Amino acid sequence: MAPEREERRLAAILAADMVGYSRLMEADESGTIARHKAHRKELIDPKIAKHNGRIVKTTGDGLLVEFASVVDAVRSAVAIQRAMVEREAEVPEDRRIRYRVGINTGDIVIDSDDILGSGVNVAARLEGLAEPGGICIPRKVMHEVRNMLDVGYEFTGEQKVKNIETPVPVYRVLLEPDAAGKVIGERRLRRPLWQLGTIAAAMVAAVAVGAVWWQPWMRTVEPASVERMAFPLPDKPSIAVLPFDNLSGDPEQDYLADGITENITSSLSKISQILVIARNSAFTYKGKPVKVQQVAEDLSVRYVLEGSVQRSGDRLRVTVQLIDAVKGYHLWSEQYDRGVEDLFAVQDDITREVVVALHVKFTEGEEARVRHRLTNNLQAWENAVRAYALFERFTKEDNARARALFEQAVELDPNYGWALAKIGFTHLTDARMSFTEDRAASFDRAVEVALKTLELDDGIADAHMLLSVIRLTERRYDEALAAGRRAISL
Repeated sequence: MAPEREERRLAAILAADMVGYSRLMEADESGTIARHKAHRKELIDPKIAKHNGRIVKTTGDGLLVEFASVVDAVRSAVAIQRAMVEREAEVPEDRRIRYRVGINTGDIVIDSDDILGSGVNVAARLEGLAEPGGICIPRKVMHEVRNMLDVGYEFTGEQKVKNIETPVPVYRVLLEPDAAGKVIGERRLRRPLWQLGTIAAAMVAAVAVGAVWWQPWMRTVEPASVERMAFPLPDKPSIAVLPFDNLSGDPEQDYLADGITENITSSLSKISQILVIARNSAFTYKGKPVKVQQVAEDLSVRYVLEGSVQRSGDRLRVTVQLIDAVKGYHLWSEQYDRGVEDLFAVQDDITREVVVALHVKFTEGEEARVRHRLTNNLQAWENAVRAYALFERFTKEDNARARALFEQAVELDPNYGWALAKIGFTHLTDARMSFTEDRAASFDRAVEVALKTLELDDGIADAHMLLSVIRLTERRYDEALAAGRRAISL
């Protein structure tokens, strides 16, 4: 029997998604849902219909739309994004609903009421590159619509997008009235034909002597020796998450790189089928020029995850790569260009990609634990990771500053159990290191915070560890051991 023939057609695809959906829902679930529905009913759906679009499917915060004309697709998106600015103008900045839009054109596969294919995938990836309230399109779309609309375009470079082999030349649609008709960011080098021949010959010669394509995040890796490893490799996948590099040029942003490293390490450690090197061991390499081969041999792991973070205003670039140190090659790499408000989503995505690359499957319970986030409040998280960096210096002044920041984090999110437990650790440090004249009062305060945290959430490992140290100090060894075991189990 002959296979069923696929139905295909050319189309323009628009992918849209709400910025910071989880954060908005956490802050005001009913209000966010009501406003999103109103925007759909009064603006988004009518504009799509007006420009002959067909909504293929929706999620809680996103849309996938098919258009017969790419001009109609971009025109519809421009109208929606411009109108959204006015519709949300009276809403506080941190509560505003904004959408990202990616538009592509290409061959699609029809699957019942759904559409599939690389054209759809690229549209979704372009949406992820767009700024809040913005639109991203590839070069081929820009060329088709360039003189058709009252907008401008900014070339943002050749972007490597997930699951697409060839980098995509991406343009940002400029919605400001004074940008209409402009195309900026392009660099065009015009050379005589005889020079082009010379350049081509030079390129051939370079290849002949062994030149290779270079990516800053993809280095050649010398394989690690299993025989030289400090301990035998475990039967299950083993990984070290190295401290991410801060490429922002501002040492004050180190906390961001450290916080991302900590979160990814914590998420991976919740998966029983993966052995994850403890944060403290991995952080001994912070700020040092190290070879992946040496790290693998020192820590006795097969896989090493390393990356970098660069923040510019409200934009964030996270570059990450997973290396099989024994075989000496890269299993996976990715670059995320997102808004700061999407930081948690980026961390979740990295964790999932590592798990997939290691051919490990979540159990249902492990997936729930990985997805469980200690806070959804970005500002609270930033305060807490800043505080932790200060806390680790173990000086009287830094300990006090750390406590103040942890307390601010808990004020922003009263259910942030990890930050609350760390407040207890700062009191315990005051008592144990004589940072206070009343050591007994500080110790009692640490006990009070530990019990309060456990009452809030018995699943906070740091709260059990705090209690373990407290009971050990009190020489209540059985209770200390029980609390320590509970901390390890989490």
